[in-house]
Amino acid sequence: MERVSLIHPIDPVYDEKSEVLILGSFPSVRSREAGFFYGHPQNRFWKVTAAVMEEDVPHTIPEKRDFLLRNHIALWDVIGRCSICGSSDTSIRDAEPNDLGVIIGASGLNRIFVNGKTAEKIYRKYTEKATGIRAVCLPSTSPANAAWSLEKLIQAWSIIKE
Repeated sequence: MERVSLIHPIDPVYDEKSEVLILGSFPSVRSREAGFFYGHPQNRFWKVTAAVMEEDVPHTIPEKRDFLLRNHIALWDVIGRCSICGSSDTSIRDAEPNDLGVIIGASGLNRIFVNGKTAEKIYRKYTEKATGIRAVCLPSTSPANAAWSLEKLIQAWSIIKE
């Protein structure tokens, strides 16, 4: 698969009531095609967060956006620009971070979580010092993280509600 250089194509979701920020690494091919986060049908993000918040799983982009804002969750990715092969986090090169100050300055954000090890690595390397907020790494909701069952993910992710 060919490596391509990309700019993050999806705007962050947040408002002044956002208290929690969840950061992925970079949108997958399916998410880029869908124009919204976690667009691959096998990614468990929406099932996990809906279970944690004790709500129905949102399906459409407006439903997903409303779900996030209703639960005071901001959502974006750590990487603003990179070169990548397909959707593979391990193929990411030349990563440049997104400016999280946009969200932090406009919200009541007090906690940051990262979805998986790649997001954690990039956040710690480029962004943590600027935000002054230590991120908590949660197990990836990606279908590639088959070692974690849906039930285990829901249990681990329940920390976002505390």
